Amino acid sequence: MKNITFGSLEVRQYPDRTALGSAAAAQVADAIRVACATRGEARVIFACAPSQNEFLAALIRQPIVWASVTVFHMDEYVGLRAEHPQSFRHFLRTHLLEHVAAPRAVHLIHAENDPLDEAARYGRLLAEKPIDLVCLGIGENGHLAFNDPPVADFSDPERVKVVELDATCRQQQVNDGCFPSFDAVPTHALTLTIPTLVGARQVSCVVPGERKAPAVRDTLLGPISTACPASILRQHAHAVLSIDDASAALSITV
Repeated sequence: MKNITFGSLEVRQYPDRTALGSAAAAQVADAIRVACATRGEARVIFACAPSQNEFLAALIRQPIVWASVTVFHMDEYVGLRAEHPQSFRHFLRTHLLEHVAAPRAVHLIHAENDPLDEAARYGRLLAEKPIDLVCLGIGENGHLAFNDPPVADFSDPERVKVVELDATCRQQQVNDGCFPSFDAVPTHALTLTIPTLVGARQVSCVVPGERKAPAVRDTLLGPISTACPASILRQHAHAVLSIDDASAALSITV
């Protein structure tokens, strides 16, 4: 493993997706256990995307007392019902929830409801107590959750908002094999905002694969700007970015 720091962001590089996922899962499990030991519970937000597959597969094998964990997710397509195979609620169930003991609570985004009402409802749940840990990825356009460059706001007053997805983001869903064509990808989503995500006590960011190399480069080497929303991670005091050799190819040469 290579370990280097960019600003306040710790970057850990692994040879491949499997090694990355296993290491990130161990780190996240430890953070959850510490939160539970310190505060009696852990409030954790999860990303739902193919980039997280190896991480989640390793996490479900970790010894975690899920009865002390409250689970959130960070985005959902407007209008998709929970049983839709491409909904993030479906992803969360099939990659995490069906494989672990029942969590303390599971809070899902009900994106088939009125989007503005749902954003307000979910925002209230998030605000009940501080978030201990966010487990996220970075999009091909540098987004965090669905905070694409055109809608990202580092000072966003909302906890959750409705956004229009930009073309790069929608194409990524096709590239990931989630939808058969660009036109099949929903145009709008509910997303946790940047301040909600980086307001967590700790952040674990898992970003494998060569298609993410430009976004990793911009995250680490570009200006801290909403042109690459993930660049804000360089200012988080307790964030770890886990990458593999493929996603590191354009940014780390040591």
